[in-house]
Amino acid sequence: MRSSLALIATAGIVAAALTGCSSAPAAPEATPGQSSGVVVVEGDFGEEPRVEFPSPLAPQETQCSEVIAGEGERLQEGQQALISLAVFNGSTGEDIQYAGFGDEEPIAVTVSDSTLPGLKKALECAQVGSRVAVVVPPEDAFGEEGNESLAVSPDDSLVFVIDVQRAFPARADGAARLTRDGFPAVVLAPDGRPGITVPKNDPPKELQTEVLKQGNGETVEDGDAVVVHYTGVLWNDNTVFDSSWQNGAPATFVVGEGSGAQVIPGFSKALVGQQVGSQIGVIVPPSEGYGDEGNAQVPAGSTLFFVIDILGVI
Repeated sequence: MRSSLALIATAGIVAAALTGCSSAPAAPEATPGQSSGVVVVEGDFGEEPRVEFPSPLAPQETQCSEVIAGEGERLQEGQQALISLAVFNGSTGEDIQYAGFGDEEPIAVTVSDSTLPGLKKALECAQVGSRVAVVVPPEDAFGEEGNESLAVSPDDSLVFVIDVQRAFPARADGAARLTRDGFPAVVLAPDGRPGITVPKNDPPKELQTEVLKQGNGETVEDGDAVVVHYTGVLWNDNTVFDSSWQNGAPATFVVGEGSGAQVIPGFSKALVGQQVGSQIGVIVPPSEGYGDEGNAQVPAGSTLFFVIDILGVI
């Protein structure tokens, strides 16, 4: 039985919320065990795997075994990863979902306490380029409620096979730069979340951009899909009207001057030409923002200020 990816997302398997990123990876909570060791996975990385395991599997804790070795450091709290995912009912042996393999777009998921506990532990034992087999007990899966839409009962375990295609930093990691006098002040929390203070003076009438941290990664080009963290405030009262940090995960937008752009013109113009790893501040006048109409969050004629962390280009 195969269910839609929408059901998996609704169930919380790929739900995400951002939290802080530590300076060094902590030891993974999930380690190899007897249950994960009996999951047999065949096939190439990135391609839909052939998976066999005896059922029922009834692990006492989440277990994770590496099937294909990756490179670099393990995923950390706060990082967004692009993964391919196969999910099975570990008690019945039924398959639940295959997604992101082959020509399918990978799934974006953030390592977070708001992610299904077993999936978070699975991600924290993985690296970019690795394939892991993970067996999850009911308490790290859907617990006492189970998930009727996925035919998962309260006592059912889950089995994940995960290929980690890419991972993005949790925050901009470029070198800090000074900004000019009169520009909004930005103070960062330990997890990278910006606190913004807009000056009392009247806003400029033209788009203004400052590089707060200078990255050295790929340059953003017109038409790129860009992974960002951002916070936007209203100039007149410093109110946050939109924030990926508050929404729980980095966002991905297409930027540029064409009809395919998914953000306001000032946001796009600020990003195009910048490098991954940079953090930028941008003052957006109404003509480059929501104009004289505004929207539900932005009053008509509003000048905006954004702090944007450029985490990657897809």
